[in-house]
Amino acid sequence: MPKMKTHRGAAKRVKRTGTGKLVRSQQGMNHILTKKSSKRKRQLRQRVVVSAVDQKRLEQLLPGNAG
Repeated sequence: MPKMKTHRGAAKRVKRTGTGKLVRSQQGMNHILTKKSSKRKRQLRQRVVVSAVDQKRLEQLLPGNAG
């Protein structure tokens, strides 16, 4: 059986931490920024851990990233 290929779209959006957790960027920072407060924009820059519901699916899409 051939090797599993990494889903390139998922690989560009999700990174693995040193402990093996998956982190992603938050949505809402691409456009219409004038009406958002500075505090909100600052908080949106932070990375967040992927929810447990999505974790299993992303593990399948990223087989080569053992961490």
